[in-house]
Amino acid sequence: MEALTVGAGLARGLVAIAVKKGARAEDLAERAGVSLADLQDQDSRIAMPNYIALMCAAKELTGDSAIALHYGEEVDLGELSITGLIMNASETMGDAFVQMNRFGRLAIEVEGVAAGANRFRHVADARGVWLVDDRANPNAFPELTEVTFARMCCHPRRFLPRPHFLEVHVTHPEPPHRFEYDRIFQCPVVFNAEWNAWRGDPELAGHRIQLHSKYVFGVLSEKAEALLKELETSRSTRGRVESLLMPILHTGDIGMDAIAVKMAVSRQTLFRRLKAEEATFEKVLDDLRHRLSLHYLSGRKTSVNETAYLVGFSDPAAFSRAFKRWTGKSPSEMRGK
Repeated sequence: MEALTVGAGLARGLVAIAVKKGARAEDLAERAGVSLADLQDQDSRIAMPNYIALMCAAKELTGDSAIALHYGEEVDLGELSITGLIMNASETMGDAFVQMNRFGRLAIEVEGVAAGANRFRHVADARGVWLVDDRANPNAFPELTEVTFARMCCHPRRFLPRPHFLEVHVTHPEPPHRFEYDRIFQCPVVFNAEWNAWRGDPELAGHRIQLHSKYVFGVLSEKAEALLKELETSRSTRGRVESLLMPILHTGDIGMDAIAVKMAVSRQTLFRRLKAEEATFEKVLDDLRHRLSLHYLSGRKTSVNETAYLVGFSDPAAFSRAFKRWTGKSPSEMRGK
């Protein structure tokens, strides 16, 4: 049996919406077997059975059988997890879906999807393009499907020019709160279906994302913004490279070739210009990651794992090794000061 976990942010957000609807936080935590103090630590994770128990407690104590749908409708993932932050910072919806697959396990691990595998996939048929959720045994916890699909449906509406959900299929039976499916999704919904999937606007992947959440602005502090402006106005090749790297570190697309393209020069020309300043692309990237990591961790703005992804490490262990090389200390030691 997989030992699945959920990020503290998702559990904390669920507690918050249940409290808003009349439940007591202490009662929710007791029934779920979780510590409210632990949920305040962005590095914390809770076991999946505890998260399921928390959802059940939220439904019972609020009397809202559709609370999972409402949680997805009302709370953007960018307020809860680094995964949402990265998706909201993506250039297009297509890019956001790629990042969702890449970083989704930071928010929640699901059964049947191994590390490095994709939970979501696109499937095209005669009717259009579907986004399919491939987690195993979805009917054991249909509330996760409700949260996920409601969030995907509701929050992009803020910046998309037209409806992007055209049809929804779910494998679980029709619930008592069927009317909330109609209100939220505003499209045909099929229950007891063969898959958990939604059919979308065929042009959806190309739509630009124009959303930046409060979470993003909390991370990008005045100091970081000042540094970015300084780099953008720098006349040195190193400064130009850093100014181009900073906004895309979180995407992982930080190779020398990509930066050379953005600068409209060849890789060899970029190499020569950096060499003339006694620098290399690898050294510039390493130094930038070092500086930003110290900034995020020393201010306790992000967790260790969030910092790792913000500066472009897909593996937190690799980030920890790099941080130890930079400072002689672990990221946790630095953040705990």
